[in-house]
Amino acid sequence: MFQFGYKASAEQFGPRELLDFSVLAEDIGFDSVFISDHFQPWRHTGGHAPFAPTWLGALGALTRRIVMGTSVLTPTFRLHPSIVAQCFGTLGVLFPGRIILGIGTGESLNEVPATGMMWPDAKERFARLRESVQLIRTLWREDRVSFNGEFYKTEKATIYDRPAMPVPIYIAGAGPMIAKYAGRNAEGFICTSGKPESLYTETLLPNLAAGLEAAGRPADAIDRMIELKVSFDTDIDRARNDTRFWGALALKPEEKLNVEDPEEMEKLSDALSLERAASRWIVSTDPDEHVEKIRRYAALGFRHLVFHAPGTDQARFLRLYGERVLPRLRAAFAS
Repeated sequence: MFQFGYKASAEQFGPRELLDFSVLAEDIGFDSVFISDHFQPWRHTGGHAPFAPTWLGALGALTRRIVMGTSVLTPTFRLHPSIVAQCFGTLGVLFPGRIILGIGTGESLNEVPATGMMWPDAKERFARLRESVQLIRTLWREDRVSFNGEFYKTEKATIYDRPAMPVPIYIAGAGPMIAKYAGRNAEGFICTSGKPESLYTETLLPNLAAGLEAAGRPADAIDRMIELKVSFDTDIDRARNDTRFWGALALKPEEKLNVEDPEEMEKLSDALSLERAASRWIVSTDPDEHVEKIRRYAALGFRHLVFHAPGTDQARFLRLYGERVLPRLRAAFAS
């Protein structure tokens, strides 16, 4: 069964605007809303960075149906895993069955400015993530937890407000090891669109399947979620130009490695051509073209499709997509 979600653009809009857009998304018929948890946005000018857990509490109080989550939060540096366990335990009690904890290994842009730390290598970041998941789940399951890990410690810690049903943990990643780890341990896997097809077919999905098999889990034990970058409008020039704000997404990893200042990231982004800035996005005025390009990801096995639009008028996007594209998607992917 397919689910269709809305990505609340936390880097682009203030928290009040994001709430209005997300309530509208529920009214229009989207199934979920996800928000990233950035301490700093990808660009300084016009950027925003609301604190995602606080915002999710407000969204839950204003809605009744949608599933809500982070895409993604880093439970290893700015936020100690025990605090993440407490926070999402509270959210799970308030909104049972509607909260997802989406996590990843983090970006230096978010963690270094807030902590002044030296950014560790990928191996350590992955090790910290694995240990944080272990601690979070232990705190949700047990009382008086004295945890003595390599990176984190607790002393007779208890989360007193725990949800009756555990909050699902989704793991985000773009490499083989983290995909395999997600298959072994997570309730969901998160990745993004617009990458070479070989990344999905040769790296992510085979390793996800290998992790599931190694853990003795069925293929449908994990939610395969993908953030789809879509720019849809009746005006093709507007659809193309809307992608400029998100030019940083088109930067290669080596181009943005250790860039921890939104002003510097903004300069790198603005130096890109419009063609390159738009390269990560499905840009079209044709609803059927959107369906066909999204069909590629559905054919790969993704069933939770979360739409991220780049434009400044998110209400316009939601109404247009809800009227012209979403019904076609539901019809095309009806099981």
